[in-house]
Amino acid sequence: MPIDAAKALAADPRQGEIAWDHKDIQLYHLGLGAGLPATDPDELRYTLESKLHVLPSFATVAGAGMAMMGGLAAPGIEINLANVLHGGQSIELHRPIPVKGSATSTAKVAALYDKGKAAVVVLRTEVADADGPLWTSDAQIFVRGEGGFGGERGPSVREELPERAPDRVEERTIREEQALLYRLSGDWNPLHADPEFAKLAGFDRPILHGLCSYGMTLKAVVDTALGGDVSRVRAYRTRFAGIVFPGETLRIRMWQEPGRVLVAVTAADRDDAPVLADTVVEHA
Repeated sequence: MPIDAAKALAADPRQGEIAWDHKDIQLYHLGLGAGLPATDPDELRYTLESKLHVLPSFATVAGAGMAMMGGLAAPGIEINLANVLHGGQSIELHRPIPVKGSATSTAKVAALYDKGKAAVVVLRTEVADADGPLWTSDAQIFVRGEGGFGGERGPSVREELPERAPDRVEERTIREEQALLYRLSGDWNPLHADPEFAKLAGFDRPILHGLCSYGMTLKAVVDTALGGDVSRVRAYRTRFAGIVFPGETLRIRMWQEPGRVLVAVTAADRDDAPVLADTVVEHA
């Protein structure tokens, strides 16, 4: 059934209550590879409750995380989840995320774009607590075979990287069991754990979650370019350009500009195959 863009965009937002505490945040950080070395003071900010700060990408899993996929059941959208790919992700922070919180999450289809042979659904989630807005998150969902409904093609956002050498190059090795740990934060897709399911999807073994690469990249930027200060992050966006496997190494190149860091992420073990592209961290 074709997407009914008018119906989807006019649908009432979905609201729900979410809550988290230090255990959720510690689990998320550990799923990104935090805690090595275990006694490093810089790593204890991610792992020890008495010193804890919150990496802003925690917004993608807060409240058990995968509510964005529920948005694909909105009125006017009837699609086969086997045709769904997570194309991009952005977060705008209105203030630092507290270590313990409860909030109201409001989700809606913010935009629908017709790419011809595919559709792009932009699912927007706005989260606020008693003190006001916390963050706004957009997930760009690419749906194969669902284009042709007559909608706008939508913007093509590309970030041109500077021609000069990067200011920083960091490498982050993905532990063999990391996807198994990361999925405990809410993404139970067997593609990231079950070898047989991965083969059915066309991979010789399970792949890492794109949002895990997303979080690992932000951690690397915060820890190096931003002096370890998570409160400096104002916004963070990326386009998922390829896969990476547990056991491989992310190569994270950074170019620092006033108020932002441009980032390119590749799989170092596979001739720098693209993993994240058009990636920007905006900061104070």
